[in-house]
Amino acid sequence: MKNIRKSVLTLSTAMAMTLAAGVASAAEKWDMALAYAASNYHSEIAAAFAKEVTDNSGGKLNIVTHPGGSLFGGSEIFSSVRRGLAPIGERLISALANDNPIYGIDSVPFLATGFDDSWKLYQASKPELVKTLDEAGLVFLYSIPWPPQGFYSIREANTPEDIKGLKFRAYNATTSKIADMLGMVPTKIETAELSQAFATGVAQSMISSGSTGYDRKLWEHVSYFYDVRAWLPRNMVIVNKKAWNALDEDVQKVILTASATAEKKGWAKAAELADWYLEEFKKHGMKVNPISPEMLAAFKAAGDKLSKEWLEEAGDKGAKVIEAYQKM
Repeated sequence: MKNIRKSVLTLSTAMAMTLAAGVASAAEKWDMALAYAASNYHSEIAAAFAKEVTDNSGGKLNIVTHPGGSLFGGSEIFSSVRRGLAPIGERLISALANDNPIYGIDSVPFLATGFDDSWKLYQASKPELVKTLDEAGLVFLYSIPWPPQGFYSIREANTPEDIKGLKFRAYNATTSKIADMLGMVPTKIETAELSQAFATGVAQSMISSGSTGYDRKLWEHVSYFYDVRAWLPRNMVIVNKKAWNALDEDVQKVILTASATAEKKGWAKAAELADWYLEEFKKHGMKVNPISPEMLAAFKAAGDKLSKEWLEEAGDKGAKVIEAYQKM
């Protein structure tokens, strides 16, 4: 009898341990696709976001970040999340402008050139952005800007003639068109491939933020940075809608709270680092100059054409967003 009781007790204990192990392993894992280096502030904010969700979801969801394009390359992230190959990811919004013009509004040249105006433009365009993503089977979480865009060049660029023929790294439709208008030769290059592209001469110039140049140590290959402040592009974090709908409501609330925290921290960090990056360029021997009046006029002339093109492509929806922005 004692042996039977002992066997029953042992079996009960084993079953309890098995059930406990099952509960412990029941936490769903989300792999978060990131295009930028782990040391980049976008990736750091994403890592903090993932930790907050993991810590506060009551063991129901574990988000693991994969920076530097290690899960999917930058150009693959949007489609991968949309198709459910990754449940969550971060993408540069304006890289998607060919899919829908609303994605390109933050990169309309000289529409919003500082953080305050960029925030207003974001708020004015957010409802349409969220709606567009929803129609694509995606849930929007948060968006963080890059610092203002400047011009990198391997040679001095005081006049439009100085940059003609330069191989130009483009990252969206706007930058490709600007290159064409100014006589440069655009080529699409993702951030992870940037250092090699400049080292091998595949790229000789680009429009981008100080953050990109700092992360990729472009002072090793590029001599000049011109502080154009043409626009402030933004990244966004998105979730596959089916994966989102499969979550408990309390976990969704945890994610939304963490998203609000990430966005607030991200905007503050971008503003904090904007001038710091340029000082770091100087320390490493890069010449950081204001853009010349002649070059600025050339950039703005190209920008005016692109602004008109964007309004034509975006139609009434785009016009309403611009109107809402201008009223803020």
